[in-house]
Amino acid sequence: MSGEYTQGVRKNWRQFLLQVLTVFAVGLTMGAERNVVPIMGAETFGLESVLVIGSFVVSFGVVKAVLNLYSGKWADEYGRKPVLVLGWLAAIPIPFILIFAPNWWWVTLGNVLLGVNQGVAWSMSMISKIELAGPDERGLAAGIDEAFGYTGVAVGAWLTGVIAAQYGLRPEPFYFLLLVIAVATLLAVVLIEETLPYARAEAADDATDGEPDEEAELPFVEIVKRATYRDRTLFAAAQAGHVENFVDTLVWIAFPLFLVAQGLDVAQVGVVVGAHSAAYFLQVYTGRLGDRIGRKPPIVAGFFLAGGGVLGMVLVEGYYAWILLSAVSGVGMALHYPNLISVASDAAHPLWRSTGLGVYRMWRDFGYAVGAVLIGISIDLVSLEAAFYGTAAAMFLSGTYVILRMDETHPEFGDYDVS
Repeated sequence: MSGEYTQGVRKNWRQFLLQVLTVFAVGLTMGAERNVVPIMGAETFGLESVLVIGSFVVSFGVVKAVLNLYSGKWADEYGRKPVLVLGWLAAIPIPFILIFAPNWWWVTLGNVLLGVNQGVAWSMSMISKIELAGPDERGLAAGIDEAFGYTGVAVGAWLTGVIAAQYGLRPEPFYFLLLVIAVATLLAVVLIEETLPYARAEAADDATDGEPDEEAELPFVEIVKRATYRDRTLFAAAQAGHVENFVDTLVWIAFPLFLVAQGLDVAQVGVVVGAHSAAYFLQVYTGRLGDRIGRKPPIVAGFFLAGGGVLGMVLVEGYYAWILLSAVSGVGMALHYPNLISVASDAAHPLWRSTGLGVYRMWRDFGYAVGAVLIGISIDLVSLEAAFYGTAAAMFLSGTYVILRMDETHPEFGDYDVS
């Protein structure tokens, strides 16, 4: 690739670093709700039904899933930066809603806006990193993106837990959230640059190597069909992404409630929840691992490790044991999370990669909504522990399906045909 749009992490380190800061801020925004809000539902608003408490995750998941899909489409049409700025502007009302919410349904509304922010801002930061890095460092870029994003989630959950333990569940934790959103919005408007020209330059290079023109011009509906069900490998990735977010939803909703019921305070809950998200930092290495040994091995290993960590949470007792098992489940997530993104990216043409990734992320993040409903029903009708057993079983079954149906998409380790 020639000219000013040469790809590579080192070549584009300044913009890549800014995109890392962006996704860290996205994670902080999400983490600021992860610890405090479920406890606020029970203690501030007196909610008893976990299904009702989980409604804020349902609204988040549905909106984030849809915005993942359409933000990818808009980014291919209008560019990455304007869509990124839109995502941060949508986040500005969130802390005010959480501070002044008179009832739980206002919190649910706030999470609609959080879904917009996460679906748009995280998607744009991720695709920009992939475009800045190029094909040879795609797994590394995805790993760094997810690592710093979920490190932000961990830091946000821990900080708001500490603030809430010192000052109360609101409003003080959400002043921190307001500061994060303000800084990130300024960063997006002033310093972030457009990366769509990198995708166009990559496509031009591919064309000189004999890439068929019709592959670059697939209509939106055809991209959705291919990434959803017409390709068995991409279907395997979509279902895996969908189920993996059952774990994330369990950590968001059930971990705080389960741990409080076991006698931990809000600051201790923040440490246990934060240990899970902090393990996601390993994606810096696990994404690169997928570049070196292929995508499928770390995906399969990750599903069984994450499922085992979740199962262990209800089989042992003790604060430090819960920290360890929460981290184990996080390590499992770190193994498969960036490599599933790489599978979707491997299979996409540069000119519709953002849309293709948007389809994958849509099905993945619908897992928040489906998981919240299933987990809420399990807890309301059976027990808190039942949600842990069910989530672990889903991970084991999904990992088995990946073994049986997913082809290796890394060009050096498999013969997957993207055409």
